Amino acid sequence: MIKPKIIVHGGAWDIPAHMHKMHTDGIEKALRKGIEILQKTNDPIETVIGIVCALEDDPTFDAGKGSFLNEAGQVEMDAGIMHGKDLSVGAVAAIQNIRNPIIIANLVREKTQHVMLTGDGALMFAKEQGVQPVDTIELLVGREKELYHDLLKEKDVKIKSFFEMKHPSDTVGAVVINSHGNIAAATSTGGTPFKKAGRVGDSPIVGAGFYADDTCAGVSTTGWGEGILRTLLAREAADQVLNGTSAHDAAKKSIAIMKKKVNGDAGLIIIDKTGDYAFDHNTPFMAVGAATIDGIDFVKISSR
Repeated sequence: MIKPKIIVHGGAWDIPAHMHKMHTDGIEKALRKGIEILQKTNDPIETVIGIVCALEDDPTFDAGKGSFLNEAGQVEMDAGIMHGKDLSVGAVAAIQNIRNPIIIANLVREKTQHVMLTGDGALMFAKEQGVQPVDTIELLVGREKELYHDLLKEKDVKIKSFFEMKHPSDTVGAVVINSHGNIAAATSTGGTPFKKAGRVGDSPIVGAGFYADDTCAGVSTTGWGEGILRTLLAREAADQVLNGTSAHDAAKKSIAIMKKKVNGDAGLIIIDKTGDYAFDHNTPFMAVGAATIDGIDFVKISSR
């Protein structure tokens, strides 16, 4: 039997000092929700959904409420979830008007023969499943509207710069292992500010934004999506464990490989099949926390 564990992230970027407490408060609240669910159910899927929903509902983060506006002034969100027991996956991309995209991603996993639904099709599916859409205004907070109008004035917006400068980039994610060694991983995001309409990043892509396999590990990533996609960062970390690397070393090696190959900026969290957890990042800061079924181990803003 394995002691159930949880690890959570709330983005990896140059988090300003005045936002540190908001991030740690949000992660602590999500961890407590996760502990509660895990104690009652021992179900890693229910637990990661509960954790990610709590983070999507927190306007501190760029997921659900608090998501960025794209170039067209829309909120398009991505989310993905995977169960390591059977490798079942569900994801949504560029979905609009949904408060908790991770719920729709899991419905795709449970209720369809598909892995991913996008855009209008994803929203139509959500309605078919009885999930009520919300107005875009309900997903916005003041900083997103202010940033959008500032970016409209710029002639050449460099998306990668958002991970190098003090622009919020708070993709959220969680990995959970239960007492039977079953692992689940989930990631959710509102994407990068001022992205092209229809842009899909790493978060809903299995092997890039998330991955879970009971034979090795569960992983959730955050950062510059295009770099994470090119190197399949989540699968890279899981493969490192499969080849005998510890969770700690797998996290560090995978981030280093991504940096070397594509000069990427990112962070990841991981739990291996033995229950060891770890995280790493090459951004200035990463918001992260971990817990066992007995209580919180730590919540912090990790610095590079």
